[in-house]
Amino acid sequence: MHAADALERGRESYSLRAWRDAFDALSAADKHTSLAAADLDRLGMAAYLIGLDEEAVDGLQRAHHAFLVEDEVGRAIRSAFWLGLMLFLRGRRAEGGGWLGRAQHLLERDSRLRVERAYLMIPTALQTMENGDPGAAYEMFGEITRIANHSGDPDLVALSRLGRGQSLISMGEVRRGVAMLDEAMVAVTIEAVSPIAAGIVYCALVVTCRQIFDLRRAQEWTVALGRWCATQQDLKPYRGQCLVHRSEIMQVRGEWAEAMDEVRQACAHLAEPPGNPVLGMAHYQRAELLRLRGQFAQAEQAYRKAGESGHPVQPGLALLRLGQGRIDDAEAAIRRVVDEAEDDRVKRSRVLAAFVEIVLATGDVEGARAVADELTEFGADFDTPYLRAVAASARGAVLLADGDAHGACVVLRAAWTIWHEIDAPYEAARVQMLMAETCERLADHDTASMELDAARRTFEQLGAAPALARVAELSRPTPKPSDPGGLTPRELDVLRLVATGATSREVAERLHISEKTVARHLSNIFAKLGVTSRSAATAYAYRHELA
Repeated sequence: MHAADALERGRESYSLRAWRDAFDALSAADKHTSLAAADLDRLGMAAYLIGLDEEAVDGLQRAHHAFLVEDEVGRAIRSAFWLGLMLFLRGRRAEGGGWLGRAQHLLERDSRLRVERAYLMIPTALQTMENGDPGAAYEMFGEITRIANHSGDPDLVALSRLGRGQSLISMGEVRRGVAMLDEAMVAVTIEAVSPIAAGIVYCALVVTCRQIFDLRRAQEWTVALGRWCATQQDLKPYRGQCLVHRSEIMQVRGEWAEAMDEVRQACAHLAEPPGNPVLGMAHYQRAELLRLRGQFAQAEQAYRKAGESGHPVQPGLALLRLGQGRIDDAEAAIRRVVDEAEDDRVKRSRVLAAFVEIVLATGDVEGARAVADELTEFGADFDTPYLRAVAASARGAVLLADGDAHGACVVLRAAWTIWHEIDAPYEAARVQMLMAETCERLADHDTASMELDAARRTFEQLGAAPALARVAELSRPTPKPSDPGGLTPRELDVLRLVATGATSREVAERLHISEKTVARHLSNIFAKLGVTSRSAATAYAYRHELA
């Protein structure tokens, strides 16, 4: 093929988003002739889009220098911007920062390049938001938006709206933020947005919807992302993330086998080239599915791989420790994570449900109640069915642990209704387990049995081994004390051991919990029974046939 023919074919393939064909043809032309700056830019972009990172860096570096030779300073700055951003997305922050710094240095030579200045404001605004000042970031993105609207630059329009939406959500203005995200997505679908900018917007929007528990939008945009990826020949950067999001949605829908297949494909897709930060997201999702199935050893390995790839391992790892019976480890981890997220409502909302579950296992009902109330507030502010269901489930569990069976029954029924409406069978079945416990305490044994049977069927279909073990535990007949005093099962365990004369250390060793947790259980027991000493609690236990 002659160089001119190869060049023409490369340009045509690029316009058709046939990235592999474009790269092959432009590479062939590059071997026989000196490519113009615009063609080098196409070569670098095509290489990036098919996952050839080093070829992408080489192509965009050459494009940058060629634009300078052609006295196209603005386009040289943009090449440096996209190169820096690509390197950042691949985890190569030092190199990326160097190219962004070079672009900034060039910008200082010509103050008339307003559009390029707006592009270079984006990383600064994102860093400002990451540093905990979303209000300042919102103002910066506002200025970027004004320049974008004036210039009509499609990429800048889409990216500026994305940034404003994310800033608003971080500020707690979820409804306004989501509306702005929808505007960003509309810009992608109707404007001539570049594939890199479009991929960034698609993926960021889905991630943000996940963070605020907007399952409906997350599903809609994941489907849209999948369709978009399917139109791009041999697309590499965004397809793996799309597979992860598809797996997450399948997990919620109860399609666990299919979810595992998707995330395995994602792990394989993202493994090459090495260093892709999204790989950590894939490993975390795989770990979650393994944990729910009871494959704890494999889940732990997957969480470790997620951490090695730079992805947070909580709250999943803490819940794994809870499932393994390592309650103190689970409690220490989840308390640290919640404390660290004190000033970030979005991050905090994602770990509070796990906090409630774990601290209830330690007997800290008051701590769980405070966090459940916070979740309820978040559910009202974020106004998404998923988060309202999470909040109601947590509140119902707290009421049950506190001995308010009537109140728990009402709240848990509302939680189950929402889970059922959004088609989340595992979460609905978990609520049914709690409802079974509640009905047992109210002596409504028939309803308790039906709720437990329904939960068992769901868990069997899903292969949720730990949940099935809990159903089996609840199904075992237990002696009914004449007056249990509203004690939780764990508090009864502690009381029975104390009644035998066991010390706090001995109780801790027998139940595999810390002495601090034993002390908390004893405090709750004393308060519920209206006693002030171990001897009085022991007398109560024998009097009511609890020991």
